[in-house]
Amino acid sequence: MNVRELEPKSVWNHFADLNAVPRPSKKEEKVIAFIQGFGNKLNLETYTDSVGNVIIKKPATAGMEKRQTVILQSHLDMVHQKNADTVFDFNTQGIEMVIEDDWVKANGTTLGADNGMGVAAIMAILSSTDIPHPSLEALFTIDEETGMTGAMELEKGILSGTILLNLDTEDDDEFSIGCAGGIDTNTSYNYATMPIPEDSLTYKIIVNGLNGGHSGVQINEELGNANKIMNRLLYDCKKFNLQIIDVNGGSLRNAIPRESFATISVHPDYVKVFSDRVSEIKEEYLIQDNNLSITLEAIDSTNTGMSIEDTVKITTAIHACHNGVFRYSRAIEGLVETSSSLARVIIKDGKFITQSLQRSSSESGKYDVANTVAAPFKLMGCKIEHGGSYPGWSPNPDSKILDVLVNIYEELYKESPKVMAIHAGLECGLLGERYPGLDMISFGPTIKGAHSPDERCSISSTAKFWNFLKAILANTPHK
Repeated sequence: MNVRELEPKSVWNHFADLNAVPRPSKKEEKVIAFIQGFGNKLNLETYTDSVGNVIIKKPATAGMEKRQTVILQSHLDMVHQKNADTVFDFNTQGIEMVIEDDWVKANGTTLGADNGMGVAAIMAILSSTDIPHPSLEALFTIDEETGMTGAMELEKGILSGTILLNLDTEDDDEFSIGCAGGIDTNTSYNYATMPIPEDSLTYKIIVNGLNGGHSGVQINEELGNANKIMNRLLYDCKKFNLQIIDVNGGSLRNAIPRESFATISVHPDYVKVFSDRVSEIKEEYLIQDNNLSITLEAIDSTNTGMSIEDTVKITTAIHACHNGVFRYSRAIEGLVETSSSLARVIIKDGKFITQSLQRSSSESGKYDVANTVAAPFKLMGCKIEHGGSYPGWSPNPDSKILDVLVNIYEELYKESPKVMAIHAGLECGLLGERYPGLDMISFGPTIKGAHSPDERCSISSTAKFWNFLKAILANTPHK
């Protein structure tokens, strides 16, 4: 079966059209043009602001003119992750989709359902001729995944809506009414090199097969971090005269790293210790990452590697770097308040670089964990840069649109939804700063494995989400 044959066909066909357009973060020129063309073809008022956000406005259907104007919002960019053995160019190729039971997946890459399903649903509403709705302002933001610059720099004065429906939550029975803020911590250091001893051997270490995933909503699952696992294999460097030649670990700042590759020079006695350590690590991750693979391959020797002194400094700093949950919320049971993910470790040509992302629903907590992560790198002499800070979204206890959604959900599905805050970045906090007073809520279809090549979207959940969205638009509050 082809994805275009799935129900609801309008949503899946728009998703297929969208997924044919390359749209990695920071390189959204093609998808911006695609959405502009979509709005113009429908003869709807279409506007693109100075940073690339696209706004398409559609008048109310007959009888809905006195309802409040609703902003439908999703982001155009997608996380571009692929398996190491997958040959794919996100800059030129469209996503290759496959169907497995109730799931739509991609062939060795991220699917782009985050947030492409929200974009597709909005497109389906805009192109519809038989769906009742109030006046609509469709807001398609750019660069959500790598800095939220679209929401951060959204032009003021172009939106008049009073209700904002963000279609970027990933469980169809959950409504998000709050989210965490975030900040990036990046470090850099110039390391020294030295000759490799004649009795040393050169090896390639490969850590892969980890599940990876979203470094916010999945941080409490204690999934394996390839950068931290690799560092455990390098930590006894002084004991075995281990010199790092290069390391390439992780991929994107907001994804739990699935793979790491290192080249090392080391005394032959290391091989036995390596085997024992691999067994210990794999035993620890047997439940949550049972496909973890760690291999050691002998390769041709090289002449120089990182100095022993700098190898000790770097492996010690990475070992001390906090990764995972930092603090749980004291107000909401089970909710992660503050966390950090060591997303990227690069060692090459005399330069050592790390990239990490800290999240927190507390502004003070966000900066506290960022400084905690930076501390061991600062002690070893790294240059520290904090950037990309964005605020969280505080829940509104008096939200009228929340009451509307809860009532509709209970009537349709005979059960209550989960109303919660999410430990991930949503654009609502920034949009609320740009347009104060918006009544905002986030929801969406069930998507699993976001930010990883295991990303998949439920077919049955998409149908549920679509019917729910149509019911909301038919029952929005009066002005």
